[in-house]
Amino acid sequence: MNSVDQLIAHTLRIDEGRITDDLEYQSVREWDSLGHVTLMMALENAYGTPVDDELTLELRTVAAIRAFAADHAGPAPAASAAPAAGAADDEKPAAPSVTAAQAEKAVHRGLEGVSFDHSAITRIDGAEGVLEYRGYSIHDLAEHASYTEVAHLLVHGELPDAHTREAFEKELCARRALPPEVLALVRSLAHAHPMDALLACLPALAAYGPRRDAAADETYEEALDAGITLLARVPMLVAAHHAVREGREPVVPAGDVPAVEAFLTLLLGTAPTPAAVRFMNKGLIVHADHSSNASAFAARVATGARAGMNAALTAAVATFGGSVHGGAAERVVRLIDDVGDPAHAAAYVAELHGRGEPVMGFGHRVYRTEDPRVRHLRATVAELSAERGDTRGLDVLDAVAAAMGPYARRGVAPNVDLYAGLAYRLLGLPDDLAVPLFVVGRTAGWVAQVLEQHANNVLIRPLLSYDGPRSRRYEGGAA
Repeated sequence: MNSVDQLIAHTLRIDEGRITDDLEYQSVREWDSLGHVTLMMALENAYGTPVDDELTLELRTVAAIRAFAADHAGPAPAASAAPAAGAADDEKPAAPSVTAAQAEKAVHRGLEGVSFDHSAITRIDGAEGVLEYRGYSIHDLAEHASYTEVAHLLVHGELPDAHTREAFEKELCARRALPPEVLALVRSLAHAHPMDALLACLPALAAYGPRRDAAADETYEEALDAGITLLARVPMLVAAHHAVREGREPVVPAGDVPAVEAFLTLLLGTAPTPAAVRFMNKGLIVHADHSSNASAFAARVATGARAGMNAALTAAVATFGGSVHGGAAERVVRLIDDVGDPAHAAAYVAELHGRGEPVMGFGHRVYRTEDPRVRHLRATVAELSAERGDTRGLDVLDAVAAAMGPYARRGVAPNVDLYAGLAYRLLGLPDDLAVPLFVVGRTAGWVAQVLEQHANNVLIRPLLSYDGPRSRRYEGGAA
């Protein structure tokens, strides 16, 4: 085995026998985003050649890394994962050649880099750290808009004027009451994890809702109506379940209490402070949509198969709960307890790096720089920390972010999960609500994604490249 193969095996902590041309980024658990960054740093250190962002995106297979090593042949590289800082430049080796036969059989694992449709909802520029909803910067929306305005923007395509905003708010108020049968189900699930309870109750909203012809597909108008009802009721489901497990009666606020205040009132069991309302508005806005992530794709796949709005959002919620999607939010907050003190942050990062484990709350599949949503959540966490006279959690997270500095230039920067869980703790909420609260914000985006898919629908049916046995004969049989 040559030296670059040994370096790959050592850095990723896998057996050398697994190093083949076919091995690629994210094809094995060990070669995850953090593993890839560590490998790029090891290559840079070993060969004395800067590996910039563009080259990082090219060196995603063993074949490409071997070609890179051949182009930069020199002293045998040390099989060490020790990183070395270096300025990126524009020099890069030529990409390995791909034959016509290889191109024809190209497989895009995870559909990475594949655009499967057009969209006018959310624009992301991962290199520049840009996030826009229907052309509006996330920074403008998070600083100046309410979540109700942003939900209207995503679902209806435009920000509402004062009259339209008032009418939309009233519509949400009128729809948020939960059917008695669903409230009974919520009470019966007081013992369950909030995400499990949500997944059980979400389909029940359709089961106890208006009957429709099962033989007829849901129309766009019916989907829109169902989507707005879900915008009103999903927050109430999450808050009602939390109320019953605290032993409180889940009384859904009536009247004209605005949507976010009503949600917080039921969730907390008391009228929220202005700081809590500001945080929740910002939190829901920055979580509202993120283009074709796994959960939005699941919702679109369900819609492409002509499933209704409620079924599509159930698929989205089920997908979102996965540990590498929205489920990561609950795991990130445990980082504060694991580190304990800001002075231990550097050692904590070094220990995880030494075990080849990721630091939760860092890195993103799309962004190559800091997630643009982070600054808004950190600002509100700072406000809530000051209000409660407790900055320890914030100090720990900031110290971990500083310790992760060498990885930031490689795209492993803080992501939206890092500060969100701490904010919920500061509101007095348990850690297991981090993911359901993310769901509350993302509901607007899922509804918008489903409606956009519905408007120009097509069955989403990708292929799998079969590489198993062929033409086998059955030679057994009953005696």
